[in-house]
Amino acid sequence: MSNLPESLTQSSTAPILGGSPYKVLKTMFNNSRMNLLYLLFVFIPLGYLAHGLKWGDTWIFILNFLAIIPSTRLIGFIIKDISQKYNNQSVGGLLNAVFGNTVELIVSIIALKEGQINIVQTFVLGSIISNLLLVLGLCFVAGGILHKKQKFNQTAAQTSSSLMTLACIGLIIPAAFNTSGSGKLRNEELTKLSHGTAIVLLIIYVLYLLFQLKTHTDYYKNMEEHDDDDEHEQQLNIVVSLFLFAVVTVAVVFSAKYLVDSIKGIIQSPQLNGSFVSLILLPIATNATVHTVTTTTIKNKMNLTISHAVGNSMQIALFVTPLLVIIGWIIGQDMTLFFQIFETIALFISVLLTNYLIQDGESNWLEGSLLLATYVIVGLAFFYNPNNIE
Repeated sequence: MSNLPESLTQSSTAPILGGSPYKVLKTMFNNSRMNLLYLLFVFIPLGYLAHGLKWGDTWIFILNFLAIIPSTRLIGFIIKDISQKYNNQSVGGLLNAVFGNTVELIVSIIALKEGQINIVQTFVLGSIISNLLLVLGLCFVAGGILHKKQKFNQTAAQTSSSLMTLACIGLIIPAAFNTSGSGKLRNEELTKLSHGTAIVLLIIYVLYLLFQLKTHTDYYKNMEEHDDDDEHEQQLNIVVSLFLFAVVTVAVVFSAKYLVDSIKGIIQSPQLNGSFVSLILLPIATNATVHTVTTTTIKNKMNLTISHAVGNSMQIALFVTPLLVIIGWIIGQDMTLFFQIFETIALFISVLLTNYLIQDGESNWLEGSLLLATYVIVGLAFFYNPNNIE
């Protein structure tokens, strides 16, 4: 395979923009194998219409929630497509590291800018828990039904587990710190602690990328599996990919804005808990890895499964969350790494169980059932949590 970008190695007869609109759409739909999911794109204009015509917070939330689901999947496809144009693990890894959680960042930044810090915190926490328990649990069960035992790169998995533990420490320390002192002084010191911890976590994430992509690439050689979706006949031209990425990102910004604005209205209902909405529902809409990792698990490509599920959790914990703290610092929104004790314990339990189950480098359907059971328990706890987001 050539080291040149694939867009330069295509036939000279290939159109500069990657083909007709029909061919562009055919490429996306064939490679994603998500034709039914992309039908949800109809909810993008409906979500805008609901906001413009003031159909009520419930309808605005539902329609824009459904609109974000295919947008998230398409952004993931575009990033993967761009990464595949280069026969270079470092380029692909760096692109995924920077843009892999675009939708989560968009939703979080919009909520942060509007001062809805509690929503931001529970959302990023829910995204981590969703990947560790729901996504990984579904994969272990789906793969375990077809395969008695599945194996994966134990060294890489343990490295990810250690980094997740560090991220968990970054949340536990502020929670413990918050119990000491009182009043305004404590809040000021807690903010400073969060800023310092966020910088440390970002540095660790950069060091991890250096470790994975440069200095210890041999540790991850066994991770280099390829899904059949990756081996498509024709990729989108780089110009088309970038154009689609820009268009879909703008669409997500508006959908996310209307979605976040509607949350305050729908959580006024006594039947719906704000913590449940931001910790359980929102991460489901913005998680683009469920279909990918389930497919790779069924095909017994567990290294890809661990890379997507655990790796995505680690990226949110070590990159997205501290980055949001820094962004809040810049725009004058004092988001800290202090999460409520209940939320911190839920994260700690999720990380603890996941680390324990993947440390042997093997998985089965029973381990997946344990992860799913824990996710259901956590979801029920937040559904009945009396401390609603206001």
